[in-house]
Amino acid sequence: MYGKSNRLYFFGKKIFQQEKSIIFVHTNFVMTTIKQNKQLIIALIRTGIGVTENLSGFMKGYGLSLPQFNVLRILRGFNGHPANLSTVNERMIHKMSNTTRLIDKLIEKELVERCICEKNRRKIELFITAKGIKLLESIDNAMDAQEEEIVKILTHNEKEELLQLLVKLNQSKINLKK
Repeated sequence: MYGKSNRLYFFGKKIFQQEKSIIFVHTNFVMTTIKQNKQLIIALIRTGIGVTENLSGFMKGYGLSLPQFNVLRILRGFNGHPANLSTVNERMIHKMSNTTRLIDKLIEKELVERCICEKNRRKIELFITAKGIKLLESIDNAMDAQEEEIVKILTHNEKEELLQLLVKLNQSKINLKK
């Protein structure tokens, strides 16, 4: 231990003294864990961006954005029953504040219909149109092939393992929001 500053040196490793506690800044375990965590987060982000860009480019061929495709699939899942804007927004993969604008664009393309609820005039109901269903049906097989192309490098077991790990991370998203 030497020097007049708050810095202390212990066997060549830099440590800091703050009040009555000493904090070790550099140890192999901490640096390895931090480096591994950063590499994992960067890999997750890059992979997510890569998949999103791939699928977005694919959807452009059908005149849709990926969020518009997501809205259509959500509405198709209601099997002819009405959905409201908040329900669609909750089920979106990418939570967005501009879901109304997405719906408006789908209405312009005649893929979605917006109706006022007869029982409650303040409530707006959303339906996928026959044209929207037909478009999704034309996309389904091609989308399956595109998704397979993205993950074809993985074995069946690797896909299962990766899916389990990602589900585990997603289930802990309460911790991710802090």
